[in-house]
Amino acid sequence: MFRTRLALVTLLAAALVVVASASAATPTLTGVDGPGFTISLKKGTAKATSLKAGKYKIVIKDLSNIHNFHLTGPGLNKKTSVGAKGTFNWTVTLKKGTYKYICDPHASIMKGSFKVT
Repeated sequence: MFRTRLALVTLLAAALVVVASASAATPTLTGVDGPGFTISLKKGTAKATSLKAGKYKIVIKDLSNIHNFHLTGPGLNKKTSVGAKGTFNWTVTLKKGTYKYICDPHASIMKGSFKVT
């Protein structure tokens, strides 16, 4: 009886560890350029304006072959290529500072930024 209870408690504790690990998953940001002359970066449904430093998964949805998504900031310079369409996945570590994202061919009108604290 004691061994059964001990096994059950151990199993429950292991399940709690798995649940805690899942809730600490890497946050996801979504970047979109096109199909018109728009570019955005969102966390969930909200525009990314202020983020905490740390590791992030960024999913880029490049919807036009005349645009790209170029992200720069402290220690970071990543971009998709102009002409490429599709979905691209990046894993990045954001440090404190200001980050900018642009479409290189249309940088004067397709741009955004966010701060990392």
